[in-house]
Parts: sequence; C-alpha cells; structure tokens
Amino acid sequence: MNPNPELARRREQALAMGGPEKLSRRRAQGLLDARARIDALIDPGSFSESGLLARSSVEPADRDRTPADGKVSGYARIDGRPVALVSNDFTVKGASSSLTNMRKIAHVKRTATQRGLPLVLLGESSGARMPDNMGSDGMGALLGNDPHQYVRHRETPWVSALLGDCFGSSAFYACISDHVVMRKGACMAIGSPRLVELAMGEKVDRETLGGHQHHASVTGAVDVVVDDDLAALAEIRRFLSYLPSSASEPPPRAEVPEGADEAASTVGDMLPASRTRGYDMRRLARRLLDPGSAYELKPEFGKTATTMLGRLDGHTVGVIGNNPMFKAGALDPAACAKITRFLAMCDSFNIPIVNLVDTPGFVIGTAAERQNAPTRIMTYMTALQMTTVPKLTVIVRKSYGQAYLNMGGGRNSDEVAAWPSAEVSFMDPRFGARIVSPAGASEETLAEVEEQLGRDSEVWGIAGMFAVQYVLEPGETRQWLVDMLRVHGASTPRAMSRRQLAAWPFNF
Repeated sequence: MNPNPELARRREQALAMGGPEKLSRRRAQGLLDARARIDALIDPGSFSESGLLARSSVEPADRDRTPADGKVSGYARIDGRPVALVSNDFTVKGASSSLTNMRKIAHVKRTATQRGLPLVLLGESSGARMPDNMGSDGMGALLGNDPHQYVRHRETPWVSALLGDCFGSSAFYACISDHVVMRKGACMAIGSPRLVELAMGEKVDRETLGGHQHHASVTGAVDVVVDDDLAALAEIRRFLSYLPSSASEPPPRAEVPEGADEAASTVGDMLPASRTRGYDMRRLARRLLDPGSAYELKPEFGKTATTMLGRLDGHTVGVIGNNPMFKAGALDPAACAKITRFLAMCDSFNIPIVNLVDTPGFVIGTAAERQNAPTRIMTYMTALQMTTVPKLTVIVRKSYGQAYLNMGGGRNSDEVAAWPSAEVSFMDPRFGARIVSPAGASEETLAEVEEQLGRDSEVWGIAGMFAVQYVLEPGETRQWLVDMLRVHGASTPRAMSRRQLAAWPFNF
C-alpha cells in the first residue's frame, strides 16, 4: 500500500516544531530543543511518540500553529529499561498548558503508574495558555479535568529537569518529583517576573525569583545543579540507575568494582585526633561505599547533614550522615527537612538506609525556633519510625540527646554499631557538667564532673546493655554493612517496604 500523503504531511509539520527560525535561535543560545533533549537522554531509536498529531482544540486559528501542541510525549528506554516521558517544546506557544497537551501528560502519567515505568519530565514552560484558560468555560475545561493530576503515591520514580523558564505546571510537577535537576540560567516559579510585576508591583529578576542558587540553597527544591542541557540529561540517567522501575521491585544491582574494600580499610584515619575538630562526613561515606557510586543530593541545602545514594556490594543504599564541617554536625531545620524527604523516597522505592552519626544534637536558639525546629524534628522522627526498609546505623563519634534517636539510635534501626570513638549521652559533657553542678562550683569541680561525664559517655556502657549490638574497628565497617544488608535481605522480598510513606508530602 502506498504511503498516505496527508499523514506524511501532518507528521512532517509536527516534527518541524516551532519552525526553523525559532530552532536556530535556540541553537545559537546553546539550548537543545524538545526533541533533541529526548534523543540525548534515551537509548538510540527507542522513542515511541504518543500524540504526535495532537494540536490546540480550543482556538481554531491555533490548530495549524501548534504542532504536537507544544509537548512531546511518549515512551522510550534508558539503559534498556522502559520509561515514560514528556519534553516541553518552548518553540510552540512557550509550551503553555492547554486542554489537549494536558491530556497527553495525563495519558503517559497514567500509563507510567499502571505499568510500572519511571516518568521523566523535561520542563520549560510559560504557564497556562492564553486565551484558552480565560473565562469560566476555559477554567472548567482545563483545571480539574484530571482529578489525579497532582496526586502521587510514589508508585514509580519521577524525575524533573528544569531547563529554562518553568512556570505553572513545569514548576508544580517538579515539586512533586523524586529528583529535580536544574540548569544554571533556568527559573522555577509560580509566575513569571512580568506577572509578578503586574500583580504585585514588585520588580524582580529571574535569578532572584527562582534561579538555581535560590532553589539549591534556600528552598531545597532542587537536588542537583548543572551547567547545560546535556549535563542535566546525564544526571537523570545516573539517578535512575539507582532506582527500581517501580515500587514493586527492588533496586537494580550493579557490578562491584575491583578493589572495592581497599579504601574502607583506612576509613578510621579520617577522624581528627581532637574530638572537637571537624571533618567531612561525605569523604568518609565515599570510602565505605563502592568506589564511584556516591551520589549526593541537595549538597547546598541543610549542609549540616548529607544525603546521598550509593552502593554497597552493588546494592543501592541511601546514606544519611551528619557533617561536622558545618555547625559541628548539629541538625538544623533545613537538614531535618532534607532528611525527611530523603527517607520518604528511599522507603517508597525499597532502598535500605545507612546512618553515619556524629552530631552534638539539634541547632537551638531563636533562629531555629523561628524556623519551627520542634515540628521539623518530630516530622523527621515520625518519618524515620514509619520507614520499613532495613535501617543500619554506625555511631562514628558524637550522638547526643534527641538526635541520638533521630539518627537511628535505640530501636530506630534494625542494627546499630559504634566505633570505639563513639560518645553517647544526653548532652556534651562540657555543658552537662555546668548543668548538674551547683551554682558557683569551682573550675576544678567542674573539670572533675566533666571528666566523669565523659567516661560515662564512652561506648562501653551502651554496648554492655545491648543498646548497641556491635563495636567495630573503623576498618571493619564496610564489611559489617555488607553483611547486615545480606542478613536483612537487600534486593530481596525481605527488604521490600510496607510503603507507609508513599503519600508523604514532598517538600516541607
């Protein structure tokens, strides 16, 4: 049968996107177009497009000017695994949201959820399309048409990339994704600077309103910041390599590099001789993990804690560590929020947790209270206790007060180990001595009390009452973690989550 010329014409028109002039301008700016982004992300030749011939269905004049209606959607493979994806085409009406293209998104989103596919959202959009959405009939046709548009139970991983102006749905989908990558120069906000000025009388530039520094360090909405589109797409592929395709599966296991145990044998050398000196917990974690597998998330937000994905003996794990390089490792409200979000993701996708503990407690004072520290602490504590994947804790140095529980102490972990350098108490002996001693006590008396409290804080007492199950030489830690993952069934049905955090909010 001869090819249908009308079908060929319509396909050609859709693939031309916003036309050669707009595409040329993007190339001159170093930006990939929506289809080039897909090609750079997926396994070659694996894209099956859904809705190629879709177009605007509201304004008759737009029907021949809206190829694919500004959003390219469909299915593909990444590293051999099927995914669903949507790539916004800014050359077609700024990839603005319309009745047709929101149907396209709803369709692939529904398929991803039902069939167990990760969903990738390549964001760049100007918001709602005008005049489609103006008036009560416009609102009735678009908003609320999909009652589950922003509902997630973390059935499959969602990844969003912020690759330009991301207003409206691009911003909203990013905020409920499991992983968000942002290109420098992009902007994520509810509305554009122009709309802000019109509605609020406030003049603001894109960077201040919703640039990468704002979201990486202030809001914590972004996990990774990159320089260009290709780097963003590489981050998506890397993140997905740690995750299962759906919550009903264990994470994929990777090959273990040769010599994986070598760096871990010297991990104890990283502790300073002085108990009050800082060190970088991220470097310590990297020595314990399979070489090259550490993948830190939100490094500029809540810096007193580190959250990273990594692998132990090829198995994906989620690492939560206090970082004494910042505020001595004391947990502030931002760190609590960051850890809580990380726990919800790991528990939803069957990723065991490894806690590396060295914290003097929580940041206190008026600034912390104004950031609602008690609520952040208890939200984190609740999420931890609802987490049902295997939880392993290593007390490296300090573990004081309520933070002892938040960082997996007691029965908040399946197994707890400690190094001989561990100190566990209600508070630092320096402060404790001044609290328990009578007013006016001499410096000599205070020094004696502090010394006694320090001895009482040593690991031997808590190990003797079996509140710590193992005391390890630092060089034994990696093998212990690997052994305990085997005991608790990493990548087997024994380690599957009961998914009590599946509908937990995304940013708090």
